[in-house]
Amino acid sequence: MDTIYVLLILIAATLIYIGYNWLQQRKILKTLTEEQFREGYRKAQLIDVREPNEFDNGHILGARNIPLSQLKMRLKELRPDKPVYLYCQNGTRSARAAQLLYKKGYKDLSHLQGGFKKWTGRIKTK
Repeated sequence: MDTIYVLLILIAATLIYIGYNWLQQRKILKTLTEEQFREGYRKAQLIDVREPNEFDNGHILGARNIPLSQLKMRLKELRPDKPVYLYCQNGTRSARAAQLLYKKGYKDLSHLQGGFKKWTGRIKTK
């Protein structure tokens, strides 16, 4: 019986943690449809947070590749006074990148709903 209580407490704690992170992301990060993303990304810093091999296979025109794994080391490449538009393959890594940027003082953060796999616009491949 004690095992059941421990499992229930762990499940509840996990759900609370997930819920907190979700609410935090909604507070710091604007999720944009493809149409909204297209309207603003030319005036912003467009960052692809996928790994270089993913970037080389196709990316949005004008995007810079700063993988999430390198973002902490490459923060100086981004201006905190300009909007930052982020995207990854499906939206998970860009949300994590936004959390890191927010902690470092970046406030105008947006990401592409559904990520690159939902993008229907022009792309560039290597």
